[in-house]
Amino acid sequence: MGLEVKTFTLGPLENNTFLLWEKGTKQAILIDPTYEIQTVIDEIQALGLHLSEIWITHAHFDHVIGIPLLLQSYEPSPQIGLHAADLGLWRADAGAQSFNLHISLPKDPDFFFEDRLKLTLGTTEIEVRHVPGHTPGHVIFFISQKKIAFCGDVLFYHSIGRTDLPGGNFNTLIDRIRSEVLSLPLDTRLLCGHGPETTVFEEKENNPFLK
Repeated sequence: MGLEVKTFTLGPLENNTFLLWEKGTKQAILIDPTYEIQTVIDEIQALGLHLSEIWITHAHFDHVIGIPLLLQSYEPSPQIGLHAADLGLWRADAGAQSFNLHISLPKDPDFFFEDRLKLTLGTTEIEVRHVPGHTPGHVIFFISQKKIAFCGDVLFYHSIGRTDLPGGNFNTLIDRIRSEVLSLPLDTRLLCGHGPETTVFEEKENNPFLK
């Protein structure tokens, strides 16, 4: 039936939230709902989509702060997926306290991701890869049929995610980027949690942190 992907750059930290949907069934999932999520809700309505799940790459507040409004906006509420290693961060205001902020997430996730778990959206298979280092439970989502990976804050164009926040580890992050991201096909598009997209080839060749 075909998969569609739309990127929304929203909020004060210019987060990228990703809407994926199957053209035939109009089943949709949302990755990393951030600030100003009403913009995405309006688009979902305009497209006539059914939002069934919310996938979280990692539990930092700016990647989950849109969840309360999403849960209020749909009946039944979409199911939330997270890696269990980030559950502690999720329950601790999603790390917002480190920035003198407070958010309230209404419930624990409904299901947990595991490394190499295979997810489906319509006829499209999506692989979960566990890439800790920015947070203990950070995952990326790889769609081999489309040569796209949703990378959260693992890496950015010519940069990498922070490792100075609780649960971060520089050596772990670099090792897992090399084994789990740079091992993807060279022409794989890397859709990052902030900033422009890049490719595996571009980061292998020009990312100063990965030399």
